[in-house]
Amino acid sequence: MHPPLPRPTPLAAAALAALIGTALGACQGDRTTTGSVYPHDYRARHPIVLADDARTLDVFPNGTGHLDPRQAADVDAFVLEYRRYGRGTLTVEVPRGVAPGVGAATERTVATVRRLAASGGVGAGELVLSGYPVANPGLAAPVRLGFQRLQARVADKCGLFPQDLGFSTPMTNLRNEPAWNLGCATQANVAAQVADPVDLVRGRTEGRIDTARRVKDIGQIRDGKDPSTNWRQDGQTNVGSRLGL
Repeated sequence: MHPPLPRPTPLAAAALAALIGTALGACQGDRTTTGSVYPHDYRARHPIVLADDARTLDVFPNGTGHLDPRQAADVDAFVLEYRRYGRGTLTVEVPRGVAPGVGAATERTVATVRRLAASGGVGAGELVLSGYPVANPGLAAPVRLGFQRLQARVADKCGLFPQDLGFSTPMTNLRNEPAWNLGCATQANVAAQVADPVDLVRGRTEGRIDTARRVKDIGQIRDGKDPSTNWRQDGQTNVGSRLGL
């Protein structure tokens, strides 16, 4: 006859109960037990929001201070965007502490920028000049244009990893969740490509119809003809003939 087994101590019994409870909890799919640190959907973790943010453009002095065609076109487009969506003033920040030769070219660049802004419809009271210190005179110091406008951006800062991907706690491994930063760059790229941030909030109203085309198609339907365009395999169509051109 075997001797009776020793009775477990209260501490051992509590540890055994906790171990059994953990094992049973890991088997069930109750999210209140396993928990979730953040949403699994990257669109919920990194939502795109609308915010008033700075829009900037760096103009680099070239040669004797003139603007090449590329930068002149950039300034024209920037001024047009300011006239359409900008708030407040259009600021022109001039670098301070550059070499004398670079400073003369910078002044001529600023004069050219002011002339292009005036030709784009920016009044004298809307243009504000200011300066900023140059940290490294050996690097190119641009003339910085800026204004405030409504923009789409990601609510969070990308590139953050609250938990190490190489080593984590056992509970984190059991959750089998994606990395917190996953999808943030995708959301940021989508936000940067939105021309009008209001499009993310609501759709646009229907534009004007092509009355001539609609009347012509209705007439063909009444005559029992097919109003659709005949598309050929080579990619050429008779769209011009359909429009009467």
